Amino acid sequence: MKHTLSVYVRNRSGVLSRVAGLFSGRGYNIDSLCVAETNEPGYSLMTIVVNGNDAVIEQINKQLNKLIDVVKVITHSGDEIVVRELMLVKINATAQTRSEIVQITNIFRGHIVDLSPKSLIVEIYGTNEKLMAALEMFAPFGIKDIVRTGSIAMTR
Repeated sequence: MKHTLSVYVRNRSGVLSRVAGLFSGRGYNIDSLCVAETNEPGYSLMTIVVNGNDAVIEQINKQLNKLIDVVKVITHSGDEIVVRELMLVKINATAQTRSEIVQITNIFRGHIVDLSPKSLIVEIYGTNEKLMAALEMFAPFGIKDIVRTGSIAMTR
C-alpha cells in the first residue's frame, strides 16, 4: 500500500542524503521524493511516497524521527490530503495533428508551454491517475520525452 509522508527538516547540507540513506539502508524503495523550502526560513518539506504495510511505515516514521535534522514527520492516510504532480510532455506534432493535441490538452486542463515545427510541449498537473490517462491519450501521436515531478501533498 502506498503511503505519503511529509517530513519537515532543517535546511542543512546533507539532510537529503541522510534521509534517503535511511530508506536504502533498510531496503525500502522511495516511489516519489519532492523537496522544497517552506514558508519558514531555514526549513524544508520532503514529500515522500513509499510502499509498505502499516508496520513498515511505523518503523520508517520512528527511524526518521531519530535523525537530528528531522523536525516532524506526518504520515498521511485516506482522504485527508490533496496530492498533485506536475508533468511536461514533448509530443510529436504536425500541422494536421496540432489541433487534436490542443483539444486533448484542454480536456486535461493542461497548457501548451512550447511549440516548434515538429513538436509541442504540454504541461499538465493533477493526480497520478490523471497524468497516466493523459499519457495514454497522447501516445498515438508519439511521445518524445516526459519529465515529472514527485508527488506533493498538503493536509486539508
